[in-house]
Amino acid sequence: MSATSISSTAATTATQQRGRNWADAILNGYLVLFFAYMFLPLGFMVAAAFNASPTPSVTDWQGFTLQWFAELPNDKRFVQGLLHSLLIAAGVIAFSIPLGLSGAFILTRMQSRSTTLLYTILASPVLLPGIVLGATTMIFWRDYFGVQAGLFTTTVAQTSFIASFCMLLFMARLQRQDRVLEEAALDLGASPFMVFRRITLPFLAPTIATAAVVSFLQSIENYNTTFFAIGSSWTLVTEIGSRMRFGLSPMINAIGVIFVVITIVVAVTHTLMARKKG
Repeated sequence: MSATSISSTAATTATQQRGRNWADAILNGYLVLFFAYMFLPLGFMVAAAFNASPTPSVTDWQGFTLQWFAELPNDKRFVQGLLHSLLIAAGVIAFSIPLGLSGAFILTRMQSRSTTLLYTILASPVLLPGIVLGATTMIFWRDYFGVQAGLFTTTVAQTSFIASFCMLLFMARLQRQDRVLEEAALDLGASPFMVFRRITLPFLAPTIATAAVVSFLQSIENYNTTFFAIGSSWTLVTEIGSRMRFGLSPMINAIGVIFVVITIVVAVTHTLMARKKG
Protein backbone atom coordinates (compact mmCIF):
# COMPACT_ATOMS: atom_id res chain seq x y z
CA MET A 1 0.00 0.00 0.00
CA SER A 2 1.40 3.41 -0.97
CA ALA A 3 2.09 6.22 1.48
CA THR A 4 -0.60 8.34 -0.18
CA SER A 5 -3.21 5.64 0.30
CA ILE A 6 -2.23 5.17 3.95
CA SER A 7 -2.40 8.91 4.57
CA SER A 8 -5.82 9.14 2.90
CA THR A 9 -7.16 6.22 5.01
CA ALA A 10 -5.83 7.78 8.20
CA ALA A 11 -7.46 11.14 7.35
CA THR A 12 -10.79 9.45 6.65
CA THR A 13 -10.61 7.54 9.94
CA ALA A 14 -9.77 10.73 11.84
CA THR A 15 -12.71 12.53 10.24
CA GLN A 16 -15.09 9.70 11.12
CA GLN A 17 -13.78 9.67 14.68
CA ARG A 18 -14.34 13.42 15.03
CA GLY A 19 -17.86 12.97 13.69
CA ARG A 20 -18.57 10.22 16.24
CA ASN A 21 -17.15 12.40 19.02
CA TRP A 22 -19.42 15.28 18.04
CA ALA A 23 -22.42 12.96 17.85
CA ASP A 24 -21.61 11.51 21.28
CA ALA A 25 -21.18 15.01 22.74
CA ILE A 26 -24.54 16.15 21.34
CA LEU A 27 -26.27 13.00 22.60
CA ASN A 28 -24.73 13.32 26.06
CA GLY A 29 -25.68 17.00 26.23
CA TYR A 30 -29.24 16.19 25.25
CA LEU A 31 -29.45 13.47 27.91
CA VAL A 32 -28.14 15.85 30.57
CA LEU A 33 -30.73 18.48 29.63
CA PHE A 34 -33.50 15.87 29.46
CA PHE A 35 -32.81 14.39 32.89
CA ALA A 36 -32.29 17.85 34.39
CA TYR A 37 -35.69 18.93 33.02
CA MET A 38 -37.32 15.78 34.41
CA PHE A 39 -35.69 15.46 37.82
CA LEU A 40 -34.49 18.90 38.95
CA PRO A 41 -38.03 19.92 40.07
CA LEU A 42 -38.25 16.67 42.06
CA GLY A 43 -34.86 17.42 43.59
CA PHE A 44 -35.98 20.89 44.68
CA MET A 45 -39.20 19.43 46.08
CA VAL A 46 -37.31 16.82 48.10
CA ALA A 47 -34.85 19.40 49.43
CA ALA A 48 -37.65 21.79 50.45
CA ALA A 49 -39.32 19.00 52.43
CA PHE A 50 -36.30 18.93 54.77
CA ASN A 51 -35.96 22.70 55.08
CA ALA A 52 -37.02 24.31 58.38
CA SER A 53 -38.44 27.30 56.49
CA PRO A 54 -42.25 27.61 56.97
CA THR A 55 -42.62 28.17 53.21
CA PRO A 56 -41.23 25.65 50.69
CA SER A 57 -37.84 26.95 49.62
CA VAL A 58 -34.38 25.77 48.73
CA THR A 59 -32.62 29.11 48.44
CA ASP A 60 -33.82 30.30 51.87
CA TRP A 61 -32.28 27.42 53.80
CA GLN A 62 -33.03 27.61 57.53
CA GLY A 63 -31.70 24.24 58.61
CA PHE A 64 -32.39 20.54 58.21
CA THR A 65 -35.59 19.25 59.84
CA LEU A 66 -38.04 16.35 59.84
CA GLN A 67 -40.77 18.54 61.31
CA TRP A 68 -43.03 18.45 58.26
CA PHE A 69 -43.01 14.65 58.16
CA ALA A 70 -43.79 14.49 61.90
CA GLU A 71 -46.76 16.83 61.52
CA LEU A 72 -48.44 14.77 58.80
CA PRO A 73 -50.12 12.21 61.13
CA ASN A 74 -51.62 15.09 63.13
CA ASP A 75 -53.39 16.57 60.13
CA LYS A 76 -56.80 14.87 60.17
CA ARG A 77 -57.76 16.03 56.68
CA PHE A 78 -54.64 14.52 55.17
CA VAL A 79 -55.02 11.26 57.10
CA GLN A 80 -58.70 10.93 56.18
CA GLY A 81 -57.90 11.79 52.57
CA LEU A 82 -55.28 9.05 52.49
CA LEU A 83 -57.79 6.52 53.82
CA HIS A 84 -60.29 7.61 51.18
CA SER A 85 -57.63 7.27 48.48
CA LEU A 86 -56.76 3.75 49.61
CA LEU A 87 -60.44 2.70 49.72
CA ILE A 88 -61.02 4.06 46.22
CA ALA A 89 -57.85 2.39 44.92
CA ALA A 90 -58.92 -0.96 46.38
CA GLY A 91 -62.32 -0.63 44.71
CA VAL A 92 -60.75 0.36 41.40
CA ILE A 93 -58.50 -2.70 41.46
CA ALA A 94 -61.45 -4.97 42.33
CA PHE A 95 -63.51 -3.62 39.41
CA SER A 96 -60.85 -2.86 36.79
CA ILE A 97 -59.13 -6.24 36.67
CA PRO A 98 -62.29 -8.35 36.00
CA LEU A 99 -63.65 -5.77 33.53
CA GLY A 100 -60.33 -5.44 31.74
CA LEU A 101 -59.88 -9.21 31.60
CA SER A 102 -63.39 -9.69 30.22
CA GLY A 103 -62.83 -7.08 27.51
CA ALA A 104 -59.48 -8.62 26.58
CA PHE A 105 -61.03 -12.08 26.25
CA ILE A 106 -63.81 -10.76 24.05
CA LEU A 107 -61.44 -8.91 21.73
CA THR A 108 -58.79 -11.65 21.47
CA ARG A 109 -61.06 -14.69 21.26
CA MET A 110 -64.02 -13.34 19.31
CA GLN A 111 -63.73 -13.54 15.52
CA SER A 112 -66.12 -10.93 14.19
CA ARG A 113 -66.22 -7.91 11.90
CA SER A 114 -67.33 -5.81 14.86
CA THR A 115 -64.11 -6.50 16.80
CA THR A 116 -62.43 -3.31 15.57
CA LEU A 117 -65.44 -1.18 16.46
CA LEU A 118 -65.73 -2.86 19.86
CA TYR A 119 -62.03 -2.29 20.53
CA THR A 120 -62.45 1.42 19.73
CA ILE A 121 -65.38 1.68 22.13
CA LEU A 122 -63.67 -0.19 24.99
CA ALA A 123 -60.38 1.69 24.63
CA SER A 124 -61.93 5.14 24.14
CA PRO A 125 -62.14 6.05 27.88
CA VAL A 126 -58.33 6.29 27.91
CA LEU A 127 -58.58 9.21 25.48
CA LEU A 128 -61.46 11.05 27.17
CA PRO A 129 -60.67 14.03 29.44
CA GLY A 130 -60.88 13.22 33.14
CA ILE A 131 -63.24 16.15 33.66
CA VAL A 132 -65.77 14.55 31.30
CA LEU A 133 -65.54 11.14 32.96
CA GLY A 134 -65.88 12.54 36.46
CA ALA A 135 -68.74 14.94 35.74
CA THR A 136 -70.80 12.53 33.62
CA THR A 137 -70.42 9.73 36.16
CA MET A 138 -71.54 11.99 38.99
CA ILE A 139 -74.55 13.28 37.03
CA PHE A 140 -75.59 9.80 35.84
CA TRP A 141 -75.61 8.18 39.28
CA ARG A 142 -77.23 11.21 40.92
CA ASP A 143 -80.04 11.72 38.41
CA TYR A 144 -80.92 8.09 37.63
CA PHE A 145 -80.19 6.27 40.90
CA GLY A 146 -80.19 9.02 43.51
CA VAL A 147 -76.60 8.25 44.54
CA GLN A 148 -74.84 11.38 45.74
CA ALA A 149 -71.28 12.10 44.67
CA GLY A 150 -68.74 10.47 46.96
CA LEU A 151 -66.33 7.59 47.21
CA PHE A 152 -68.54 5.23 45.20
CA THR A 153 -69.00 7.54 42.22
CA THR A 154 -65.28 8.30 42.28
CA THR A 155 -64.47 4.58 42.20
CA VAL A 156 -66.81 4.06 39.25
CA ALA A 157 -65.45 7.09 37.40
CA GLN A 158 -61.85 6.01 37.81
CA THR A 159 -62.67 2.42 36.87
CA SER A 160 -64.18 3.60 33.58
CA PHE A 161 -60.74 4.47 32.19
CA ILE A 162 -58.37 2.42 34.36
CA ALA A 163 -60.16 -0.77 33.26
CA SER A 164 -59.17 0.12 29.70
CA PHE A 165 -55.49 0.21 30.70
CA CYS A 166 -55.90 -3.23 32.28
CA MET A 167 -57.63 -4.51 29.15
CA LEU A 168 -54.71 -3.41 26.97
CA LEU A 169 -52.25 -5.18 29.29
CA PHE A 170 -54.28 -8.39 29.22
CA MET A 171 -54.67 -8.24 25.44
CA ALA A 172 -50.92 -7.99 24.97
CA ARG A 173 -50.44 -11.04 27.20
CA LEU A 174 -53.21 -13.12 25.64
CA GLN A 175 -51.94 -12.49 22.11
CA ARG A 176 -48.70 -14.24 23.09
CA GLN A 177 -50.44 -17.29 24.54
CA ASP A 178 -50.16 -20.63 22.79
CA ARG A 179 -53.69 -22.03 22.91
CA VAL A 180 -52.63 -25.60 22.16
CA LEU A 181 -52.72 -26.49 25.87
CA GLU A 182 -56.25 -25.14 26.23
CA GLU A 183 -57.47 -27.07 23.20
CA ALA A 184 -55.79 -30.27 24.41
CA ALA A 185 -57.39 -29.91 27.85
CA LEU A 186 -60.82 -29.41 26.30
CA ASP A 187 -60.31 -32.47 24.08
CA LEU A 188 -59.47 -34.51 27.18
CA GLY A 189 -62.74 -33.57 28.84
CA ALA A 190 -61.83 -30.57 30.98
CA SER A 191 -64.55 -27.97 31.46
CA PRO A 192 -63.99 -24.39 30.20
CA PHE A 193 -63.85 -23.18 33.80
CA MET A 194 -61.18 -25.74 34.70
CA VAL A 195 -59.16 -24.76 31.62
CA PHE A 196 -59.35 -21.14 32.67
CA ARG A 197 -58.42 -21.88 36.29
CA ARG A 198 -55.61 -24.34 35.64
CA ILE A 199 -54.07 -23.01 32.40
CA THR A 200 -55.15 -19.49 31.45
CA LEU A 201 -55.19 -17.92 34.91
CA PRO A 202 -51.64 -19.01 35.85
CA PHE A 203 -50.45 -17.73 32.49
CA LEU A 204 -52.06 -14.35 33.22
CA ALA A 205 -50.87 -14.13 36.84
CA PRO A 206 -47.87 -11.82 36.17
CA THR A 207 -50.05 -9.48 34.12
CA ILE A 208 -52.73 -9.47 36.81
CA ALA A 209 -50.11 -8.33 39.31
CA THR A 210 -48.91 -5.64 36.89
CA ALA A 211 -52.48 -4.48 36.24
CA ALA A 212 -53.11 -4.24 39.99
CA VAL A 213 -50.02 -2.07 40.47
CA VAL A 214 -50.93 0.15 37.50
CA SER A 215 -54.51 0.49 38.75
CA PHE A 216 -53.35 1.42 42.24
CA LEU A 217 -50.89 4.07 41.04
CA GLN A 218 -53.34 5.50 38.50
CA SER A 219 -56.04 5.76 41.15
CA ILE A 220 -53.90 7.25 43.91
CA GLU A 221 -52.49 10.07 41.75
CA ASN A 222 -55.66 10.88 39.79
CA TYR A 223 -56.99 14.40 40.26
CA ASN A 224 -59.20 15.56 37.37
CA THR A 225 -61.68 12.67 37.37
CA THR A 226 -61.68 12.46 41.16
CA PHE A 227 -62.29 16.17 41.68
CA PHE A 228 -65.46 16.17 39.60
CA ALA A 229 -66.86 12.86 40.89
CA ILE A 230 -66.20 13.01 44.63
CA GLY A 231 -68.57 15.81 45.64
CA SER A 232 -68.11 17.04 49.21
CA SER A 233 -65.72 14.23 50.13
CA TRP A 234 -62.02 14.31 49.35
CA THR A 235 -58.93 12.27 48.70
CA LEU A 236 -55.33 13.03 49.52
CA VAL A 237 -54.68 14.44 46.04
CA THR A 238 -57.77 16.67 45.96
CA GLU A 239 -56.98 17.92 49.46
CA ILE A 240 -53.49 18.87 48.32
CA GLY A 241 -54.97 20.64 45.30
CA SER A 242 -57.43 22.61 47.42
CA ARG A 243 -54.72 23.73 49.83
CA MET A 244 -52.49 24.87 46.98
CA ARG A 245 -54.99 27.65 46.33
CA PHE A 246 -54.32 29.23 49.71
CA GLY A 247 -50.53 29.02 49.68
CA LEU A 248 -47.81 26.40 49.72
CA SER A 249 -46.99 24.30 52.76
CA PRO A 250 -43.84 22.22 53.37
CA MET A 251 -46.12 19.33 54.39
CA ILE A 252 -47.17 19.04 50.74
CA ASN A 253 -43.50 18.61 49.84
CA ALA A 254 -43.21 15.94 52.53
CA ILE A 255 -46.19 14.07 51.03
CA GLY A 256 -44.55 14.36 47.61
CA VAL A 257 -41.36 12.79 48.96
CA ILE A 258 -43.36 9.89 50.45
CA PHE A 259 -45.16 9.39 47.13
CA VAL A 260 -41.87 9.31 45.22
CA VAL A 261 -40.32 6.82 47.65
CA ILE A 262 -43.36 4.53 47.60
CA THR A 263 -43.52 4.62 43.80
CA ILE A 264 -39.83 3.74 43.47
CA VAL A 265 -40.07 0.94 46.03
CA VAL A 266 -43.18 -0.56 44.41
CA ALA A 267 -41.70 -0.32 40.90
CA VAL A 268 -38.35 -1.85 41.90
CA THR A 269 -40.01 -4.62 43.93
CA HIS A 270 -42.38 -5.48 41.10
CA THR A 271 -39.54 -5.53 38.56
CA LEU A 272 -37.39 -7.80 40.73
CA MET A 273 -40.28 -10.20 41.37
CA ALA A 274 -41.12 -10.30 37.64
CA ARG A 275 -37.50 -11.13 36.81
CA LYS A 276 -37.41 -13.93 39.36
CA LYS A 277 -40.61 -15.43 38.00
CA GLY A 278 -39.38 -15.01 34.42
